[in-house]
Amino acid sequence: MADLSQLDLNLLRVFDAVARERHVTRAARRLNLSQPAVSNALARLRAALGDDLFLRRPGGVEPTILAQSLAGPVAEALDRLSDALATRTPFDPATARREFHVAFSEYAEAVLAPAVLARIAREAPGCLLAIRHADRTNVEALLDGGAAVLAVAVLDEPPALYTRLRMLPEAFLTLMRPDHPLASGEFTLDAFLSVPHLLHSPNGSRDGALDHALAGQGMARRLGGVVAHLSAVPAVLAGTDMIITLSARLARSLAAAHGLVLREPPIEVRHTRLSLVFHRRFEADAGHAWLRRLLLAEAREV
Repeated sequence: MADLSQLDLNLLRVFDAVARERHVTRAARRLNLSQPAVSNALARLRAALGDDLFLRRPGGVEPTILAQSLAGPVAEALDRLSDALATRTPFDPATARREFHVAFSEYAEAVLAPAVLARIAREAPGCLLAIRHADRTNVEALLDGGAAVLAVAVLDEPPALYTRLRMLPEAFLTLMRPDHPLASGEFTLDAFLSVPHLLHSPNGSRDGALDHALAGQGMARRLGGVVAHLSAVPAVLAGTDMIITLSARLARSLAAAHGLVLREPPIEVRHTRLSLVFHRRFEADAGHAWLRRLLLAEAREV
């Protein structure tokens, strides 16, 4: 069995690069090393662990069972070490080279990502913002597991080890096709409830802010369909009598892009707010603090 105290940290960096790339030459480029240097490091690691680790296959290498079991823990340990060191390193966005892995809801991504990515391209061209999907069902696992350094979504109060910043209060508007029977004239609650509703629900939930508002008055709407992605909404509305009630920013954007009609819903829907949530271990990380400030600034602009 290998003695962990005898392992060179650089060998683990090589292992991580090969495990991610599944190719020795690409791993060497990732590490700015020569291919022989990477091959030599792998040979030392194989000897230390008593396993082949990576087997040659057409087009690259395939990890052994041991390598597969080590890949996740090694990647997480190196990422956490990098995060810890980053908290002590000054951050100059103009010269920094850093990847920020974040988690956004589809709404947060649609509203914030274009402006945020444009600003990063201007101010921090060497940095990469990598966005993955988040909602109430997975955000805690993403943050706890280190897959994301922050999350932006409509979220509940997080555990005590996390900081929560509120952003983007949001109203609601109802969307429909231009020739829909409810596109003009009086928009009563009875008329609103007489047609099928489309629900946008990335996590498969069957209720939203509108349903809570209706339930408070002892009413419910009839769902005609549920979609996981906003990209499906315009076509569904165009081909059916369904209507959809969305956050106002998204509704205005979809209406402008697809010629849809906007109407104020005939029932008051409680405003929601996005939350930016992150682990407190990142409080002193200069790069993380810069990204938080950028997100909050762009949210105010939006």
